[in-house]
Amino acid sequence: MKLENEYLCVEISEEGAELTRIYDKQKRNDILWEGNPKYWKRHSPVLFPNVGKTYHNTVRIQGIQYPTSQHGFARDNTFTCITSKKDTAQFLLLSNEETKEVYPFDFELYITYTLKGKTIDVQWKVRNPMDETIYFTIGGHPAFRFAEEEGKKANYCLRFPEKECLSYILINPESGTGNVDEVFEMALEDGVYPLSEEMFKKDALIFDNGQIEEVWICTKDGKPYVGMRCEDFPNFGIWSVKDAPFVCLEPWAGRCDNHGFEGEISEKPGINEVEGRGTFIKGYQIIVA
Repeated sequence: MKLENEYLCVEISEEGAELTRIYDKQKRNDILWEGNPKYWKRHSPVLFPNVGKTYHNTVRIQGIQYPTSQHGFARDNTFTCITSKKDTAQFLLLSNEETKEVYPFDFELYITYTLKGKTIDVQWKVRNPMDETIYFTIGGHPAFRFAEEEGKKANYCLRFPEKECLSYILINPESGTGNVDEVFEMALEDGVYPLSEEMFKKDALIFDNGQIEEVWICTKDGKPYVGMRCEDFPNFGIWSVKDAPFVCLEPWAGRCDNHGFEGEISEKPGINEVEGRGTFIKGYQIIVA
């Protein structure tokens, strides 16, 4: 599926309803990571019904333990394209017998991409067709490649407009869940923090409490390259792979379990809940400079 205007060419796969390409026609440059498995085989997966890992890779729903996979199953399922226009595409994933083996709820997951100038609007809609409440987390995971084919992180920085300091937690290496007992400070200089390999030595950085509403990847001299606006998102992740020429900016509505959490899904901190016949809507924007 392709969206295109005078500025950008955007490609989306029905597999996972995943963005697979953002091409800047004016600069003749690919913005989205191409999925080279040497570093990471994906581009911009949609994370649902869980972001990250659950503790012991299980989730308790109404007293029953279900197995989970990291980042959920939506990214590995085929969506149906239900709207296809030059500037808009919408995809739908419905619950089925296979999804119910690991997530017993009925759901309708709609992913919509809209191209407006040099901005890509991404919207998620989760509709609950049941009478009972459903619970989930959902997130984005776009990887932005550097302008140079083998670009180095040290040549780029992150800019957080109007921010002076951010706080984050890290992932427990044994369980893959959040270490909430230790919080780190990220001091910014004029809203800027330099990228480096050292930054990701302990995996992703997790920012809670709605701290990040806008972030830009900039060249070392401060020139904007690509940005993201994600208002009203409670959680945000920043991640990369050692020596990889990309960085992931990840807006999340909910995140991985806290290390040691073994309660019901309804008790999980930050869980989204949609009552019977209700709808959840959340969206963010990718902006090419």
